Amino acid sequence: MTEPYRVLVIDDDPGIRDYLEALVSRQGFQMFSVAGGEEALSRLEEIRPDVVTLDVVLPGMDGLETLKQLKERLPDVPVVMLSGHGQARTIVEAMRCGASDFLRKPFEVEELELAFQKALEKRALKAEVEQLRGRARSEVETLLQFGDNTKMKEVRDIIEQVADTDITVLVRGESGTGKELVARAIYQLSGRRDAPFVKVNCAALPSELLESELFGFEKGAFTGAQKRKLGKFEYANMGTIFLDEISEMHPSLQAKLLQVLQDGEFSRLGGENDVRVDTRIVAATNRNLEAAVREGEFREDLYYRLNVVTVHIPPLRDRPDAIPFLVDHFLRKYNEQYRKDVKQLTPETMASFMQYTWPGNVRELENMVKRMVVLGNEDTVIEEIASRGQADAEQANEEAMLDFGAVGEDLANHKAVDLKAIAKRASQFAEKRVIEKVLQQTQWNRKEAAQRLQISYKALLYKMKENGLSNA
Repeated sequence: MTEPYRVLVIDDDPGIRDYLEALVSRQGFQMFSVAGGEEALSRLEEIRPDVVTLDVVLPGMDGLETLKQLKERLPDVPVVMLSGHGQARTIVEAMRCGASDFLRKPFEVEELELAFQKALEKRALKAEVEQLRGRARSEVETLLQFGDNTKMKEVRDIIEQVADTDITVLVRGESGTGKELVARAIYQLSGRRDAPFVKVNCAALPSELLESELFGFEKGAFTGAQKRKLGKFEYANMGTIFLDEISEMHPSLQAKLLQVLQDGEFSRLGGENDVRVDTRIVAATNRNLEAAVREGEFREDLYYRLNVVTVHIPPLRDRPDAIPFLVDHFLRKYNEQYRKDVKQLTPETMASFMQYTWPGNVRELENMVKRMVVLGNEDTVIEEIASRGQADAEQANEEAMLDFGAVGEDLANHKAVDLKAIAKRASQFAEKRVIEKVLQQTQWNRKEAAQRLQISYKALLYKMKENGLSNA
């Protein structure tokens, strides 16, 4: 069972302490209260607070001095300042000293709840960032060292050139090539690496939910909105936000994103005032955005705003020199994670890896290595690669038979040959086979298949019907 958050209230007014205790207990937190700064500092080791509320005006050591000493000893613990005056100079000084929020007395219950929510979520996000930072740094360094492929050298050069700027970056490549890893590399090498890195998958949520996820909402904005919720852009303030599968964003949201890119401002759902943020945007897509613009599925003005600097990640089949490095990296990673001791792959397995075309790219390779480490057996992976290779060969033979079988018969009988009809038949057959293969690779996820085929969802449904394709 998770321990409740521990809240330390520093206030010399017994009435305020009692009031705060009622509010804090209602949220399921454990409360500790003291009347002054000196007592609070002397009990920090005993209380170990997760969040602190601190009155500005205190007897003896005042609130600002208490805040400074608190932040020196517990820099990661958020402190919410409370004051009956709220002079601008005091607010500025408190925020400069590290306060996470500033509330004027008397405050609404919702204001305090929101201040706690914001402070604790930021702290949790920071802890997550720290936890992931070591792993991400290792993966970034690995990415920047993988192989001598010319295209990957270009990727590394661009990352190093743009990382320490605020320029918007668009990362493009097939599914599984490592677009998020490139985004994290840009973040880790930037001056924003000590601020949050926030990832949002634009294809994972319906447009209505995605809007509230990105931009937040005000209390009462819709049914069920019982209190204000901050959006991902606010959590990524001073940091980096990674918008994965940006091509799947609804046009109405694209307009709002464009405003953030142009002005650094947006409004929460149900909000009347604009919110300003300083957030670096890295976006990614595996679709042909130019085609999406032509088809009216993606705003042209947003495309030009995003496409300032583009990083094209080549598929794994175009950089086989990286495979041994990747295999070694994933072996180390999963040996450590699962406490195994798979030293290296057999020469036969590595040869199969080098000859395979890797339609799922680096993600597919990682999953295969992970499976081998967990099972301690390479046979199933070898059989899987061999069966896929045999299926590809059979498909190629079938296509060849279609192309030339009937034609050869016509030629043998001295009949006329309709080249246009032959080309059309061959094209239809090839199209059917490619669509069928991509659908199988995506487990018949039509949306993902449409993205990989770089056609619209409606076009895919039409072609499936035309070619009699169904997973039923």
